[in-house]
This record gives sequence, structure tokens and C-alpha cells, in this order.
Amino acid sequence: MQRYVIRRLVQMVPILLGISIVVFALLAAAPGDQVDLLISGVPGLTPADVIRLKHVYGLDEPPHVRYVKWLERAAQGDFGWSRTYREPVATLILDRLGNTVSLAAGALALALAVAIPVGIYSALHQYSALDYAATLFTFFGVSVPVFWFGIMLIYLFGVNWHLLPPGGINSPGVAPGLPLLADRLKYLPLPTLALGLVFMASFTRYTRSSMLEVVRQDFVRTARAKGLPGRVVIRRHALRNALIPLVTVLGVAVPGILAGAPLTETVFSWPGVGKLLVDSTLGADYAVAQGIIMFIAVMVIGVNLLVDIAYGILDPRIRFD
Repeated sequence: MQRYVIRRLVQMVPILLGISIVVFALLAAAPGDQVDLLISGVPGLTPADVIRLKHVYGLDEPPHVRYVKWLERAAQGDFGWSRTYREPVATLILDRLGNTVSLAAGALALALAVAIPVGIYSALHQYSALDYAATLFTFFGVSVPVFWFGIMLIYLFGVNWHLLPPGGINSPGVAPGLPLLADRLKYLPLPTLALGLVFMASFTRYTRSSMLEVVRQDFVRTARAKGLPGRVVIRRHALRNALIPLVTVLGVAVPGILAGAPLTETVFSWPGVGKLLVDSTLGADYAVAQGIIMFIAVMVIGVNLLVDIAYGILDPRIRFD
């Protein structure tokens, strides 16, 4: 296992290099740069002033030279300076990271808490009323756009019924500590539900289909024939094997949650990394956008490594060496 992890970590280096080259090339090819936006609202600048500004920001150099310099700084943890927020990109991302992690973790926990028991019950009671209801729910969950569902939640719970705040992360003027934590918990349910709906639906489908396949296997019938209680058979024998496909889906779900976070955070004005990515892209603050994309790439590759390791824990037959 240790050699496998080391080998995978070494393989991450060329993958991240390739991603960084593609991202840098795409952002460099985008129309306009930070100097063009900076001088757009400043009349009276001469061409010499523009040339001097481009030299200060290093935009007068060829793209490959700028990429090598950026890569050298990034290897030391310096991802540049945000023109919009006037602070280092790494500091800006770390400040927003906690908000995105809390939202993504809540959405993932909610999806698993609903999908696993519903999927198991639906598989064990195939063609029952709850099974049909669960199937209808999964079709709804995978079909509804995240932004539309978020707007509907805001309209119903925030505007119409006044049960929950329609957006933001906390109320102004709340004292730090437990009062602030309790206040933030009021703002979390709506974006968590909006972000977790599609994954809740897909996890339910995978859990149901996997459990249906496992309960028909010979080892489950043998366990029942030995007189083991039904709960023991499901919990100790069937569920562990049925969760292996779900672990695979989890490896894809984490990047999906991170990809859905910009839409959800924008709709609910949630100050996380996703909203920061949208704002920096629209504002042509490409240093921030590139830093966030590279951060997401590292998280996606790391999660896939953890998923592969989880295979060996769930299924002892899987060997990596």
C-alpha cells in the first residue's frame, strides 16, 4: 500500500503540470488583461504609461516566459496578487475555503444520510410504494438544474414563508462565538439542500441497484440459510459489498460538488471559493481564477487517491502491490 501511494503521488506531478499549462494558456488567450481593465476607467494615459504598466505586471513578456515564472512562484506557494481584492491569491483562497468546505461537507453528508437508507429499503422492498416514490425522486433530482432549485428554495422558504434567510452567510452585528455559530446554521440548510439534491438522487439510484445485485448473490443466500438474522445479513455481508460502487461514485461526486459550488454559492450569495471563482473570472482577475482552478485540481486528484485506497479497505480481495 505504501509503495502504491508513493507511486500515485509521483504521478500527480505531470498531471498537475499538464492542467496548469492548459489553464494558463486558456486564460492568457482570453481577451483583455488586468492592465486593459485598469486603464479603461483612467482617461489621459499615454501609450508610454500603458507600456510601463504592462512591464510592471510582466505582461510584455511571451506567454511561455510568464508561465515559467508563475510556475516557479507557485511551487513556493505564491500564486500571485489579486488586483480586485488587493491581497495574495493564496490568502484569499484560504479565507474562503472554510465556507466552501462546510457547504460541500454538509451537502455530501445530507446526500449520504438520505440516499443509503432509502436505497437499501427500496432494494429490499422492490416494487413497493416507497420504491416507486424513491424512483420518482431520483428522476426529479437528476433532472432539476441546481440554480433553478436554489431560486425556488429562496422563493418558498425565504421570501414566501420567511422560515430561513434567503442568502448570505450570517446576520450583521452578531457576537462571535456560539451566537455567531448558531446564526450561521440558519443560513446553511437552503444552499446545502440545493447543492446536495442531485447527489442525493444519484446516490439513491446506485445504492438501490448495487443492493439489488448483492442480495441475490450466493454468499447472501448462504448466510440466510445458516439462520442469521436479516439485519445481520444486510449489515455485515450485503451492505459492505454494495457500498463499493458507491465509493466509486463518491470519487466523482466530490469534483461534481466543487463544480456545482460556484452556481450554488452565487445564487445564495455564499462567500466561498466557488463564488470567488465566478467573480474573479467575470472581473478578469485571472490570477485568482487560475489559483482556484489549480486548487480544485489538487483536491480532485487527492480525492481519487483516497477512493482507490478505500477500495482496499472495503474489499480485502483488492491488492495494490
